[in-house]
Amino acid sequence: PNINMSEAPPSYETAINYPTRSVSLSSGSLTRPRMSEVKLFNDSSERRRHEELCDLYTIIKATESLEAAYSRDAVSATAYAESCTRLIQQFKSTESALITGGMITSAEVFMREFDVDCPRAYDRLLRAGVPATVMHVSHDDRGENVVVAETVQYFITTMDALKLDQRAVDEVQPLISDLMSSLTRVQGLASDFEGLVKLRLWLQKLNELRASDTIDDEEARQLIFDLEGAYSAFHRFLSTGGTKK
Repeated sequence: PNINMSEAPPSYETAINYPTRSVSLSSGSLTRPRMSEVKLFNDSSERRRHEELCDLYTIIKATESLEAAYSRDAVSATAYAESCTRLIQQFKSTESALITGGMITSAEVFMREFDVDCPRAYDRLLRAGVPATVMHVSHDDRGENVVVAETVQYFITTMDALKLDQRAVDEVQPLISDLMSSLTRVQGLASDFEGLVKLRLWLQKLNELRASDTIDDEEARQLIFDLEGAYSAFHRFLSTGGTKK
Protein backbone atom coordinates (compact mmCIF):
# COMPACT_ATOMS: atom_id res chain seq x y z
CA PRO A 1 0.00 0.00 0.00
CA ASN A 2 1.01 3.62 -0.57
CA ILE A 3 2.17 5.36 2.57
CA ASN A 4 1.85 9.14 2.81
CA MET A 5 4.83 10.18 4.89
CA SER A 6 3.49 13.75 5.11
CA GLU A 7 0.55 12.69 7.27
CA ALA A 8 0.95 12.75 11.00
CA PRO A 9 0.72 9.40 12.82
CA PRO A 10 -2.65 8.60 14.39
CA SER A 11 -3.29 9.65 17.94
CA TYR A 12 -3.40 7.10 20.77
CA GLU A 13 -7.19 7.37 21.00
CA THR A 14 -7.52 6.68 17.26
CA ALA A 15 -5.14 3.73 17.33
CA ILE A 16 -6.87 1.92 20.19
CA ASN A 17 -10.20 2.26 18.41
CA TYR A 18 -9.02 0.57 15.22
CA PRO A 19 -11.20 -2.47 14.51
CA THR A 20 -9.48 -5.71 15.46
CA ARG A 21 -10.01 -9.22 14.22
CA SER A 22 -11.36 -11.52 16.89
CA VAL A 23 -10.09 -15.04 17.19
CA SER A 24 -12.33 -17.71 18.59
CA LEU A 25 -10.65 -20.17 20.95
CA SER A 26 -13.59 -22.44 21.40
CA SER A 27 -12.90 -25.97 22.49
CA GLY A 28 -13.91 -27.22 19.07
CA SER A 29 -11.15 -25.26 17.34
CA LEU A 30 -8.35 -26.78 19.49
CA THR A 31 -7.41 -30.43 19.43
CA ARG A 32 -5.12 -32.14 21.93
CA PRO A 33 -2.72 -34.85 20.79
CA ARG A 34 -4.02 -38.31 21.59
CA MET A 35 -1.83 -40.03 24.26
CA SER A 36 -1.50 -43.77 23.96
CA GLU A 37 -1.80 -45.84 27.13
CA VAL A 38 1.50 -47.25 28.38
CA LYS A 39 1.18 -50.81 29.65
CA LEU A 40 3.74 -52.38 31.94
CA PHE A 41 2.57 -55.84 31.00
CA ASN A 42 0.36 -57.46 28.40
CA ASP A 43 -0.96 -60.45 30.31
CA SER A 44 -1.10 -62.04 33.75
CA SER A 45 2.17 -63.93 33.31
CA GLU A 46 4.07 -60.72 32.56
CA ARG A 47 2.38 -59.05 35.52
CA ARG A 48 3.48 -61.90 37.77
CA ARG A 49 7.01 -61.59 36.41
CA HIS A 50 7.15 -57.88 37.22
CA GLU A 51 5.76 -58.48 40.71
CA GLU A 52 8.33 -61.18 41.47
CA LEU A 53 11.18 -59.02 40.18
CA CYS A 54 9.88 -56.22 42.41
CA ASP A 55 9.88 -58.65 45.35
CA LEU A 56 13.52 -59.50 44.72
CA TYR A 57 14.45 -55.82 44.47
CA THR A 58 12.57 -55.04 47.70
CA ILE A 59 14.31 -57.84 49.60
CA ILE A 60 17.73 -56.61 48.46
CA LYS A 61 16.99 -53.00 49.43
CA ALA A 62 15.54 -54.05 52.80
CA THR A 63 18.66 -56.10 53.53
CA GLU A 64 20.87 -53.15 52.65
CA SER A 65 18.95 -50.92 55.07
CA LEU A 66 19.06 -53.55 57.82
CA GLU A 67 22.82 -54.03 57.45
CA ALA A 68 23.39 -50.27 57.58
CA ALA A 69 21.23 -49.99 60.71
CA TYR A 70 23.10 -52.84 62.41
CA SER A 71 26.49 -51.29 61.60
CA ARG A 72 25.31 -48.06 63.28
CA ASP A 73 24.10 -50.02 66.32
CA ALA A 74 20.57 -48.80 65.59
CA VAL A 75 19.10 -52.30 66.00
CA SER A 76 19.80 -54.97 68.60
CA ALA A 77 21.72 -58.10 67.69
CA THR A 78 18.68 -60.27 68.41
CA ALA A 79 16.29 -58.21 66.28
CA TYR A 80 18.88 -57.99 63.53
CA ALA A 81 19.49 -61.75 63.48
CA GLU A 82 15.76 -62.52 63.29
CA SER A 83 15.08 -60.02 60.51
CA CYS A 84 18.20 -60.94 58.56
CA THR A 85 17.46 -64.66 58.72
CA ARG A 86 13.95 -64.04 57.41
CA LEU A 87 15.24 -61.85 54.56
CA ILE A 88 17.85 -64.45 53.59
CA GLN A 89 15.19 -67.16 53.45
CA GLN A 90 12.91 -64.93 51.36
CA PHE A 91 15.79 -64.07 49.07
CA LYS A 92 16.71 -67.69 48.45
CA SER A 93 13.15 -68.77 47.69
CA THR A 94 12.48 -65.76 45.45
CA GLU A 95 15.74 -66.12 43.54
CA SER A 96 15.14 -69.84 43.07
CA ALA A 97 11.62 -69.23 41.71
CA LEU A 98 12.84 -66.57 39.29
CA ILE A 99 15.68 -68.76 38.02
CA THR A 100 13.37 -71.76 37.61
CA GLY A 101 10.89 -69.60 35.71
CA GLY A 102 13.63 -68.37 33.39
CA MET A 103 13.14 -64.76 34.47
CA ILE A 104 16.74 -64.24 35.62
CA THR A 105 19.96 -66.21 35.41
CA SER A 106 21.08 -65.20 38.91
CA ALA A 107 20.53 -62.48 41.49
CA GLU A 108 24.05 -61.22 40.83
CA VAL A 109 23.26 -60.68 37.15
CA PHE A 110 19.95 -59.04 38.13
CA MET A 111 21.74 -56.56 40.39
CA ARG A 112 24.25 -55.75 37.69
CA GLU A 113 21.73 -55.33 34.87
CA PHE A 114 19.38 -53.12 36.90
CA ASP A 115 22.22 -51.23 38.58
CA VAL A 116 21.17 -52.20 42.11
CA ASP A 117 23.97 -50.64 44.15
CA CYS A 118 23.65 -52.44 47.49
CA PRO A 119 27.12 -53.67 48.56
CA ARG A 120 26.05 -54.67 52.08
CA ALA A 121 23.13 -56.72 50.78
CA TYR A 122 25.33 -58.30 48.12
CA ASP A 123 27.80 -59.47 50.76
CA ARG A 124 25.09 -60.75 53.11
CA LEU A 125 22.79 -62.42 50.57
CA LEU A 126 25.18 -63.63 47.88
CA ARG A 127 28.39 -64.30 49.78
CA ALA A 128 27.79 -64.99 53.47
CA GLY A 129 24.25 -66.35 53.39
CA VAL A 130 23.94 -65.98 57.16
CA PRO A 131 23.52 -62.98 59.50
CA ALA A 132 26.63 -61.12 60.66
CA THR A 133 25.99 -62.38 64.18
CA VAL A 134 26.75 -65.88 62.92
CA MET A 135 29.98 -64.91 61.19
CA HIS A 136 31.55 -62.90 64.01
CA VAL A 137 32.28 -63.51 67.68
CA SER A 138 29.38 -62.40 69.86
CA HIS A 139 28.20 -62.62 73.48
CA ASP A 140 25.70 -65.03 75.02
CA ASP A 141 24.11 -64.43 78.44
CA ARG A 142 23.09 -68.07 79.05
CA GLY A 143 26.39 -69.03 80.64
CA GLU A 144 29.62 -70.54 79.36
CA ASN A 145 28.84 -74.15 80.19
CA VAL A 146 25.57 -74.04 78.28
CA VAL A 147 27.18 -72.53 75.19
CA VAL A 148 30.09 -75.01 75.22
CA ALA A 149 27.75 -78.00 75.60
CA GLU A 150 25.58 -76.71 72.78
CA THR A 151 28.59 -76.20 70.52
CA VAL A 152 29.84 -79.75 71.15
CA GLN A 153 26.39 -81.08 70.28
CA TYR A 154 26.34 -79.11 67.02
CA PHE A 155 29.74 -80.50 66.09
CA ILE A 156 28.58 -84.08 66.66
CA THR A 157 25.23 -83.58 64.87
CA THR A 158 26.86 -82.05 61.80
CA MET A 159 29.55 -84.71 61.45
CA ASP A 160 27.03 -87.53 61.98
CA ALA A 161 24.73 -86.08 59.29
CA LEU A 162 27.55 -86.03 56.75
CA LYS A 163 28.64 -89.54 57.65
CA LEU A 164 25.03 -90.64 57.07
CA ASP A 165 25.35 -89.34 53.50
CA GLN A 166 23.41 -86.11 53.80
CA ARG A 167 24.60 -84.14 50.77
CA ALA A 168 21.84 -81.65 49.84
CA VAL A 169 22.80 -78.02 50.33
CA ASP A 170 19.52 -77.22 52.09
CA GLU A 171 20.35 -79.97 54.62
CA VAL A 172 24.05 -79.27 55.15
CA GLN A 173 24.07 -75.47 55.14
CA PRO A 174 21.70 -75.04 58.15
CA LEU A 175 23.85 -77.46 60.18
CA ILE A 176 27.03 -75.51 59.43
CA SER A 177 25.22 -72.24 60.13
CA ASP A 178 23.96 -73.45 63.54
CA LEU A 179 27.42 -74.72 64.45
CA MET A 180 29.02 -71.46 63.38
CA SER A 181 26.48 -69.42 65.35
CA SER A 182 27.12 -71.43 68.50
CA LEU A 183 30.90 -71.40 68.08
CA THR A 184 31.03 -67.62 67.81
CA ARG A 185 29.29 -67.29 71.19
CA VAL A 186 31.98 -69.21 73.08
CA GLN A 187 33.70 -66.77 75.41
CA GLY A 188 37.40 -66.22 74.79
CA LEU A 189 37.41 -67.76 71.32
CA ALA A 190 39.47 -65.63 68.93
CA SER A 191 37.96 -64.48 65.65
CA ASP A 192 40.83 -66.19 63.79
CA PHE A 193 40.23 -69.53 65.50
CA GLU A 194 40.98 -72.36 63.05
CA GLY A 195 37.45 -73.75 63.13
CA LEU A 196 35.81 -70.37 62.55
CA VAL A 197 37.98 -69.59 59.55
CA LYS A 198 37.22 -72.91 57.84
CA LEU A 199 33.50 -72.79 58.63
CA ARG A 200 33.23 -69.28 57.16
CA LEU A 201 34.74 -70.56 53.93
CA TRP A 202 32.35 -73.51 53.83
CA LEU A 203 29.34 -71.27 54.46
CA GLN A 204 30.35 -68.99 51.62
CA LYS A 205 30.87 -71.97 49.32
CA LEU A 206 27.50 -73.52 50.20
CA ASN A 207 25.74 -70.19 49.80
CA GLU A 208 26.94 -69.96 46.21
CA LEU A 209 25.03 -73.16 45.44
CA ARG A 210 21.29 -73.58 45.00
CA ALA A 211 19.24 -75.25 47.72
CA SER A 212 18.54 -78.19 45.42
CA ASP A 213 22.23 -78.74 44.68
CA THR A 214 24.29 -81.39 46.41
CA ILE A 215 27.93 -81.63 47.41
CA ASP A 216 29.79 -84.61 46.01
CA ASP A 217 31.53 -87.31 48.06
CA GLU A 218 34.93 -85.66 47.73
CA GLU A 219 33.59 -82.36 49.07
CA ALA A 220 31.77 -84.15 51.87
CA ARG A 221 34.96 -85.97 52.81
CA GLN A 222 36.87 -82.67 52.93
CA LEU A 223 34.13 -81.06 55.00
CA ILE A 224 34.19 -83.93 57.52
CA PHE A 225 37.98 -83.63 57.68
CA ASP A 226 37.74 -79.87 58.37
CA LEU A 227 35.04 -80.41 60.99
CA GLU A 228 37.08 -83.05 62.79
CA GLY A 229 40.09 -80.73 62.75
CA ALA A 230 37.99 -77.86 64.12
CA TYR A 231 36.51 -80.14 66.80
CA SER A 232 39.97 -81.21 67.93
CA ALA A 233 41.12 -77.59 68.00
CA PHE A 234 38.06 -76.68 70.06
CA HIS A 235 38.88 -79.39 72.59
CA ARG A 236 42.45 -78.10 72.84
CA PHE A 237 41.08 -74.62 73.40
CA LEU A 238 38.91 -75.89 76.26
CA SER A 239 41.66 -78.03 77.82
CA THR A 240 44.01 -75.04 78.03
CA GLY A 241 41.52 -73.00 80.01
CA GLY A 242 39.83 -71.26 77.14
CA THR A 243 36.70 -70.77 79.26
CA LYS A 244 36.38 -69.84 82.88
CA LYS A 245 34.72 -72.54 84.91
